[in-house]
Amino acid sequence: MFPGKLYRKYLKNNLFMKIILLFSVIAVVTIITFSYLMFLLMSQAVVQRQMEIQKRTVESINSYIEQKYDSVQSMMRDVYRDTELTANTSYLLEHPYEDYVRYRLDRYFNESNATTDTVQFFRNQVEDDPDIRSLMLYSAAEQQLYVYNDQGKFQIISTNAAHSFVPDALYLEEEGSVTAPNTWVSQAISSPEGPMFTVRTPVNNKISLRNIGQLLVYFDASEVWGSMGNYKDDFKGKILVLAADGDVLFDTSGTYYEKRYPYPEQMNSAYTDGEEVGGMIITKQTHTQGGFTVLSAVPKQELAATYRGLRNMIFIICLICLLFAIITPTLFINNFARRTHKIIKFTRKVKNGDLDARITDVREDELGQISKSFNDMLDELNLHIDRVFKAEIKQKHTEIAALEARVNPHFLYNTLEVIRMRAISQGASDVGEMIYSLSVLFKSYVHQKPKHTMKDELEACRLYLELFRIRYKDKFSYTMECGKELTGRVVLKMSLQPIIENYILHGMRVDKNDNHISVAVAKDGKYLRAVVTDNGRGIAPDRLVQLKEGLLQPDEQSESFGLRSIHERLKLLYGSEYGIELQSEAGTGTTVTVYFPDLGEDDPNHV
Repeated sequence: MFPGKLYRKYLKNNLFMKIILLFSVIAVVTIITFSYLMFLLMSQAVVQRQMEIQKRTVESINSYIEQKYDSVQSMMRDVYRDTELTANTSYLLEHPYEDYVRYRLDRYFNESNATTDTVQFFRNQVEDDPDIRSLMLYSAAEQQLYVYNDQGKFQIISTNAAHSFVPDALYLEEEGSVTAPNTWVSQAISSPEGPMFTVRTPVNNKISLRNIGQLLVYFDASEVWGSMGNYKDDFKGKILVLAADGDVLFDTSGTYYEKRYPYPEQMNSAYTDGEEVGGMIITKQTHTQGGFTVLSAVPKQELAATYRGLRNMIFIICLICLLFAIITPTLFINNFARRTHKIIKFTRKVKNGDLDARITDVREDELGQISKSFNDMLDELNLHIDRVFKAEIKQKHTEIAALEARVNPHFLYNTLEVIRMRAISQGASDVGEMIYSLSVLFKSYVHQKPKHTMKDELEACRLYLELFRIRYKDKFSYTMECGKELTGRVVLKMSLQPIIENYILHGMRVDKNDNHISVAVAKDGKYLRAVVTDNGRGIAPDRLVQLKEGLLQPDEQSESFGLRSIHERLKLLYGSEYGIELQSEAGTGTTVTVYFPDLGEDDPNHV
């Protein structure tokens, strides 16, 4: 009964709780499944990457030791290829060293060409390879070791079987291979400390094919680290180089040097790449000719540790995602439910006749828009009649204002036209022309156009100048220059006429007959440049400084409203690089340069 009560109380008639429960179940199942699959894929990728590192490390070490093995074999091949060097080497190993020296001297004096010296040949080999610690030629006939060390020294060490175990030890190791340094040989030559491995190859008489000795080369095993490259810090477990008998030639852990590897099952296993043997993941490569094996052994637990951190990270991320996936939607849906219940409560109040009720929800989501729509609907219901009457009255006022706006200018135009005709009928033709120019000028000012062009502005200037040309007759003239391609450019209205007005009011000298003002418009890069030049009174230096400061720091107290108005409007609309430049000299004239932006042609659809 208890679960039934919970269902009836929280779920049966509660759509939002059902949504929360369903969404939570889906989110939990999805996130856990996805996290598990992601962990499987990523852990496999981590293990695969680590095994690839182990494999690459083994290959690098194998390649390095193989290179050293091949270099020793190459030494003997070079000896056998050179007939004279072969003869000298055989003589050295089959006779005492004093006889070899006399033999070399005799051949040197009796033959025109000097033959290759065996001693010098092998000394050069030591010098050419910095990894060689010692190089030895063993003479089986004389039971002697000819030793070259990495310091360039050459020694002859007697190893007579009556006093040394070296002949017996080397007799047992006649086959060429890679092995650990022989203890008796190392003692005989006083081998330096440190891990090393030996590459041995037999030396035979080329004519009789009889074995006459051995070539032994000691390499520094610590140099194997350098062959691991970028993998040196990334591999796991331990990596060893083992001789055919199990002796350890190189060990990254440093545990088994000068010992026999205690896990022969790993070395003898048929597995070569990532197989488990005795709880260890084994990767190995065996060099058949050299008889050595490079072995990587990684404990399974250590390999698993590489993705333990990944597992923990995925678990934490999964937990965080579950919390967000459950808590965040729950909070959101609960808030949504509260707002919905508030709207339901409000609609019930309106249903009961309370048209003054309002929903206080200022959010812009769907519920906020519903609340706003309810409020707007109630406002419309309450003000419908009043709003209709006010709208009708406002419409009437608008129509009347529109008619007045059309009638008043036409009344003024008609009145000016009557005055002009009266002046012409009385013989005052100049007055008629002035009235005509004023009428057209006024019409251009009050007529609203979508865009104002340079042609419109220059025409307004011309009409204004015509008034004063008629007024002063032969005392005043003007010129205007503007390329046809620039007349359609859009410019600011009333941007040149105030400058001309300033000249008429303040600059023109009525006592002279050569008053002249010119307006020149040209294209200057991205600017349209209009230069207004006159030969009037000019501006005194102090006054010029005040006017320029008024342009730079305009305020309500500054003078020359016309120039300041043009300058401020251009800067406010188009930027600080546009505006007015003012130059003047008292008694000579004034030049005003206006920089407009090139806004292009006027829209042909506008008349």
